[in-house]
Amino acid sequence: MTGVRRSMTVLTHRRPSDTSGALRELIDAADRAGVTLRLDEEETRKHRDLAPGPGLELNAPVQDDVELCVVLGGDGTILKALRLYAGTSVPVFAVNFGEIGFLATIEPSELTEGVARALSGEFELLQLPAIVLDGPAGARAGEEPDTRVGINDVAIHRKVGERVAEIAYALEGEIVGSVRCDGLVIATPAGSTGYNLANGGPVMAWGVEGFVVSFIAPHSLTARALVVAPEDRLTIHNRSREPLDVAVDGRPAGEIPPGGAIDARFLDAVGTIAQLPDSSFYRRLREKFGRLAS
Repeated sequence: MTGVRRSMTVLTHRRPSDTSGALRELIDAADRAGVTLRLDEEETRKHRDLAPGPGLELNAPVQDDVELCVVLGGDGTILKALRLYAGTSVPVFAVNFGEIGFLATIEPSELTEGVARALSGEFELLQLPAIVLDGPAGARAGEEPDTRVGINDVAIHRKVGERVAEIAYALEGEIVGSVRCDGLVIATPAGSTGYNLANGGPVMAWGVEGFVVSFIAPHSLTARALVVAPEDRLTIHNRSREPLDVAVDGRPAGEIPPGGAIDARFLDAVGTIAQLPDSSFYRRLREKFGRLAS
């Protein structure tokens, strides 16, 4: 009797030429292992030269009952996969085809061994928290608030060409301060090595609960990054005359009107990444950022 084939989702870099060779190696290895790879409509369009077969399903709708999501891409593609499977038990195993790839499981030089480990389940799981953005604050009764989820960060910034923003921020309803700046970033521990780090904010190790708030080009000598406890709700008030843009994981997510506000809160265990047993946050930190400084 033939057993049911295992299935996995595949997402790739926006430039298919960068990943075509790795994808073919993955397809061949998956077929030998009795695994069917599923490519959705967007991925099928990117890789038009592929033909469906026993180990490959094209134009496949995204499903939550797959065993794994394999990513061939950079942090942007990895974040897309994490958002796609947020709140499910599907882990993301990523091969870095981007610039830094801090969330990646392996590098392209480790592809053959890494693919074998992915297909055989030789990895550990790490759950990542998220920032949940609710807005506008003070929505009328009966209205469903707009909810967005960021695995890395939420960035709030002035519109291009407009004046410096004035942003007040409160925790648990208590105003902490008001800062004239270009914007601010709310980052998870996983996202603290991105935009937040560029702002001079602290790096938070994976596993730390809570999030960090840092300011973009503050017009102040006293504006400092702040690490917020996981249970505390952050409210951002726009005291500017112009609306402020909002981006979640680098993608546009609306705006805060003048006089408006949005709430941000920490939510644990939203996404799951696969990492090798001998990997650690501190090794990633050294290898990814140490090599950039050398």
